[in-house]
Amino acid sequence: MHEQFLRQAIELACHNVTELNGGPYGAIIVKNGRVIAGSGNRVTQNLDPTAHAEIMAIREACRIVNDFQLSDCILYTSCEPCPMCLGAIYWARLAEVYYASNRFDAARAGFDDNFIYAELEKQPQQRKILMRQLSLHDAQQPFELWHSQQNKVPY
Repeated sequence: MHEQFLRQAIELACHNVTELNGGPYGAIIVKNGRVIAGSGNRVTQNLDPTAHAEIMAIREACRIVNDFQLSDCILYTSCEPCPMCLGAIYWARLAEVYYASNRFDAARAGFDDNFIYAELEKQPQQRKILMRQLSLHDAQQPFELWHSQQNKVPY
């Protein structure tokens, strides 16, 4: 069953390239043995660097199940998720992830995320994009308000 769903993700990736002139990635989300969401990479079509196939599928699945957690769902993706997608997968709390190609295959095709993996290991002030924490007296206020909020929805 897993291979069948993974093949669907690959077919979606191929369709995204040949028919939609998009990136070579496809992802589907399955709940109870049924595909509930799927997408190809939409970065160039949407002019959105976060519109990776996995994230687009997660967004669609969350709308369909009317929840921000997908703990009873499985993600099938044509390629190993990048660091951004990996973060979204954990935030969505997907049960499992199956992928076909890996990040080294993607790098050979011109999609190299290795620099991001390397940046994550560095201290913020040592990263290529300048990141500096400014000390403000009210910086903790949003967290304090969240902590004291009685009707918050934890995530």
